[in-house]
This record gives sequence, structure tokens and C-alpha cells, in this order.
Amino acid sequence: MKRRIVLSVLAMWMFGCMYGQDTELSFNKDGKFKIVQFTDIHYKTGSESSVKTIQMMKRILDAEKPDLIVYTGDIITCNPQQQGWDEVLSVAAERSIPYAVVLGNHDDEHDWTRGQIFDYIAAMPYSLAQKGADDIKGTGNYVLKIAGNTKKTSALLYFFDSNAYSNVGEQEGYDWFGFDQINRYRKDSRYFTHANKGIPYPALAFFHIPLHEYTLLGDTTKNYVKNAPFFGVREEKECPGILNTGMFAAMVESGDVMGTFVGHDHDNDYIGYLNGICLAYGRCTGVESTYNKIGFGARVIELKENSRTFETWIRDQHDRLLYKAVYPDSFVAQEK
Repeated sequence: MKRRIVLSVLAMWMFGCMYGQDTELSFNKDGKFKIVQFTDIHYKTGSESSVKTIQMMKRILDAEKPDLIVYTGDIITCNPQQQGWDEVLSVAAERSIPYAVVLGNHDDEHDWTRGQIFDYIAAMPYSLAQKGADDIKGTGNYVLKIAGNTKKTSALLYFFDSNAYSNVGEQEGYDWFGFDQINRYRKDSRYFTHANKGIPYPALAFFHIPLHEYTLLGDTTKNYVKNAPFFGVREEKECPGILNTGMFAAMVESGDVMGTFVGHDHDNDYIGYLNGICLAYGRCTGVESTYNKIGFGARVIELKENSRTFETWIRDQHDRLLYKAVYPDSFVAQEK
């Protein structure tokens, strides 16, 4: 019996470490938590475009004053990578803002592997980035908790590695979520829901490459979206991974994720709604560093404590606030 108790305590301690984080994220005294999403920076050290990008990022952070920055991939696309990461992440450190990172398909095409990138950035000041479990596909699958004013967990942020390029089968294209990643998400979601007495926490998910379900938002022929409103710009055909392995279905069934936020397609910045979940792009952040015809900026997301809702908008390079929307009210007809 004593041995069983010791093993149970050890298991609980290990599970606690699995979901631990060094810096506590929390809702402010007004019950709000703001996130700025930077994506597709395509940073090239020493270039004029990178200088403009850093200046714009600073303006956005100073205007929005977020509680967290999320970088959603294709951040550094040059050598030396260390210098690039130092310069990009310095805008957060200078303002004492915590940040999280997921990688895109271009981040590991230079000096460092995905693992080496996370080894470096996870140890930097204000970083909440984590390599995640070694026994599942990808690098950078992790969960962050947001505490409420009672110090108890009030919301969750999931981060997934959407991987890079397919190296299996005959199809060429972008990679996909592994079944082990999806199973781990299901396990995490069940754990947190059980800890919250069977009620799913409000949650958001961040990764780089869009899900296949993004392509359904513009297809009304089969009544997929039931004429739900659409906020933002779609100037580019979505480029998901070449296989759909069911991450969206897992999110719908788990009931915690309210919205997914990606990058990858630089001429999309829209947010739509499908099966109770918002599917959103950030605004491409890399000023003149890569292809773009819709402008540059960032997506802003603001959560409310103890509520399954969030407000979101784009702040562009001209400091305009565009495409404001509220989940779920902006997308679901309210009964009168």
C-alpha cells in the first residue's frame, strides 16, 4: 500500500511538471488577457526590410501593451540564426513581455534544426517556449495556462508544431499533424477538463500551417458554414498540409478550443467560423521581406476571464484597427 501511495504521488508530480511553466500568465484586474500574434516575419539580419519590421513591431506592442506575444512561424529566414532570433525577440524582452513560439516550414532551413532553435529560445528571458515531448511528432508541442484572479487556471493556450514538408508517400507538399500529436492534444484536453470538474476551459490554439477546414469557409455549396460572417481578407488560396489527419475533429469533440490562429499564407488575414470554432489567420508581419499585397501588421486577441469569448482585430502598419470580431457573437445569430 505504501509503495502504491509513493508511486501515485510521483505520478502526480510528474504530471504537474508536464504542465508547468516558469512564468505565470494571468488575467489582469479587469479580467482581460491580451495576445499579440506576430507571424511570417521572414527576418533577414541587416536588411532594410528587417529594420522596418522591428520598428513596426515596437509600435504595435507599445500601442496594444499585450500580456503575451505569440510568434507563429517563419520567423528567421537567414544566417546567422542566433543573431536573428536575438534581434526579433529583443522587442519583447525590452518591454518585459512574455512570449511563446511555434515554428513554420522555413525556420529550420538555415543554421539550426528545430530542436536547436528551441534549445536556444527556451532559455532566453521572458520565453515560455517549450520543446515539448520527445516521443511525438514535431518540436514545440506544449500548453500554457492562464490564471484567473483567484490564482486558479482560467484558460488554456495550446501550441502545436504543424511541421514543414512531407517526406512520406508520393505527394509533394506541406506536412501534417501526426496522430500522436492529436492523441496528445486529446489527452491534455481531457486532463484539464477533468481538473475543471468536467467543464472544458476556454482555449485557443496556435500553429503555422492552416488546417484543411480553412478551405471550407469559402465553400457555401454544401452549407458547411451556414452563411456565418467572415471578417478580413482572403487573397490567396489556402495551403494546408497534404493530408487531413483529424486535428480539427479532435478540437470539435473536445470542446475547449474556441479559435485557431495560423500564418503561412501571407495574403490572408481573415477569421471565419465552423462547427463552433473560429479559424483565423494572423496578419503577415514581415515588412517588405516576403510576398504580400494586403499589407503588414499583427492580429490581436483579447480573452475575458471566466467566459467562453474573445475579441479580435488586426492592427496594421498604419496603426489602423481592422476587422473587429467577437467570438461567438459576431458569428452566431443571437436569439431574441
